[in-house]
Amino acid sequence: MDEPRGTVLFTTIGRPYYGFDVFSLDLTSRRERRLTDGLSINFNAQFASAGDEGDDGPEAVVFVSERTGCPRVYLARSGFSQPDLLPSAPGSLFHDRPVLRDGRLYFISAHEEPDKPFASWSALYSADLEGSQIARLTPYGSVDYSPAVSQSGKFVAVASYGSRPWGGEFHALNTDIVVFRESEPKERIVVAESGGWPTWSDDSVVYFHRKAEDGWWSIFRVEFLFPPDTDSSGFPLAPTRVTPPGVHCFTPAAMPGSNKIAVATRRRGKSFRHIEIFDAGSESFVPVTEPLNPNFHHYNPFVSAGSRYIGYHRFRGESTGGESRVSNLDPVASPIKGLRMLRLNGLFPSSSPDGQLIAFNHDLDADVNGGVKIVQSDGSRRWTLIKVRTAFYNSWSPTEQNVVYTSIGPIFDSPKTTVQIARIEFDLSGPEGNVTSDVKVLTREDSGNNAFPSCSPDGKWLVFRSGRTGHKNLYIVDAANGEFGGGIRQLTDGPWIDTMPSWSPNGDLIAFSSNRHNPDDVNAFSIYLIRPDGSGLKRAHVAGPAGSPEIDRERINHVCFSRDGEWLLFTANLGGVTAEPVSLPNQFQPYGELYVARLDGSGLRRLTWNGFENGTPAWHPTDDAGPSDLRSGSGEGCDEDKLTGQFEEPLWISSDI
Repeated sequence: MDEPRGTVLFTTIGRPYYGFDVFSLDLTSRRERRLTDGLSINFNAQFASAGDEGDDGPEAVVFVSERTGCPRVYLARSGFSQPDLLPSAPGSLFHDRPVLRDGRLYFISAHEEPDKPFASWSALYSADLEGSQIARLTPYGSVDYSPAVSQSGKFVAVASYGSRPWGGEFHALNTDIVVFRESEPKERIVVAESGGWPTWSDDSVVYFHRKAEDGWWSIFRVEFLFPPDTDSSGFPLAPTRVTPPGVHCFTPAAMPGSNKIAVATRRRGKSFRHIEIFDAGSESFVPVTEPLNPNFHHYNPFVSAGSRYIGYHRFRGESTGGESRVSNLDPVASPIKGLRMLRLNGLFPSSSPDGQLIAFNHDLDADVNGGVKIVQSDGSRRWTLIKVRTAFYNSWSPTEQNVVYTSIGPIFDSPKTTVQIARIEFDLSGPEGNVTSDVKVLTREDSGNNAFPSCSPDGKWLVFRSGRTGHKNLYIVDAANGEFGGGIRQLTDGPWIDTMPSWSPNGDLIAFSSNRHNPDDVNAFSIYLIRPDGSGLKRAHVAGPAGSPEIDRERINHVCFSRDGEWLLFTANLGGVTAEPVSLPNQFQPYGELYVARLDGSGLRRLTWNGFENGTPAWHPTDDAGPSDLRSGSGEGCDEDKLTGQFEEPLWISSDI
């Protein structure tokens, strides 16, 4: 088979609960207005130039929305209920940071694969509004983020790696501020090193953010003439720090014709990100969003031409209308025609043998939603099997309709921490939808950290990871009785981490993640394959051939087999970082994208493109899972969560304050 087929289930950290809409605030009247329609998530907007209400009117915005299953660019105009889909790069499933100037759209896309692994696919493109002229402005071999077009439309600034490789960082990216004439995109000059999210005050002044030496994210300023009169030997420049220490400031938006900047801030003692105006002349802040919505995060400000209006995106809240529920299953656009993709509102999905039900963990380390749940494969009904504070990673018995295996205990802990494998037998046919469950623990309490069970195709055995020797290796145990009478056998052994095993459909192989090639690096995992009898151990070289310098940078997890056993599905860092992480809610690994490859590592295909962390994928046994309507979860009366808008700031920011 040339391409994988079927249905992939996966999760995206935090994404189902965002409920973002784009808003503007009139600084004169202090009136807030929603500019997008409450469908899906809408974010990273800019005011469109030359609105019908005059140069300072918020008549139209260009923004990113995921309403069709992937990030695309739309134009929302006052008086029109439905936004217009704008031209994009053919075949692209990712767009970001749109700017509309003089009838031309500028945007980031990630549809052209770089010539090496561990490089971002993100690059800058422009298109006319008819879509007849689409041009790549980023040189091939380079990576650009966060474009800004000057008010005159003559100049463009980007945060860029240039042709340097991604170093593996995902907090403060090591990008530079690069500028060029819109008409001459190949003639680029680095005006400042180490910075991101540029914004033009006028054609000679650019503000940007970066993490200062004292640890505070701050706004910096560079002033220059471009192009230079003679040569570019005076570049890069030494930028001037604008905002003071003691407050995190990022994602600036310059207010043209003044020394003022709209910034997102995170202050010590505060729980939310807010928009403020910083006056560089008086060195003072003026709060914008906190007086209106003190308990919502506000992201990525933008400013109208005359600086009367400030825009941003935030959780839409109940009072504004729009979608208010979280779908149990949400269709996501797929790059492969015969492959369907469904985002699950939960973690670690595993499907029943007939494909009618999906077991999953709704939340980790949670008193309310911890444990194991079941959802129908069309997303229409949901049950709770067991309630425990932490349960994770599920495996449905292939031969028993109502038997699920799970791990009970803390998910990320030492080899000796008590985590146990449990077998859950259940019955969903009780009166009024009541569920009866019987839980049988299969591992000894004193045996340490036992987790990530995967059931053999004949239903007789479980392979799992255990830390009982002081190292996390793989073991096989009787699926019915565990190590209490059924016996246990060690499959791998060594001073490294072997984890997240998955049994192949015909039972001849077990795939797993391991750092055995470099045990000192607890992050660099690769795919390994082994036979159930312990023979035939080999590594699937996904990032390159054996011996190449790139392969030891692989960070691959959650590997599993396709239904036919010909493909491996996993999450990996092979595509670098797609968007500036500081502009997003917390993502533990914003490079966690889904991929498939053949068992030997060949035929690598990327499945997702976004700035989020995607993970815990699984293959569904049938092709008819999920809601039939792309725009909706599961229908009236469906058991779904309420949108709350409660998500975390990047932990590496909040830990600093």
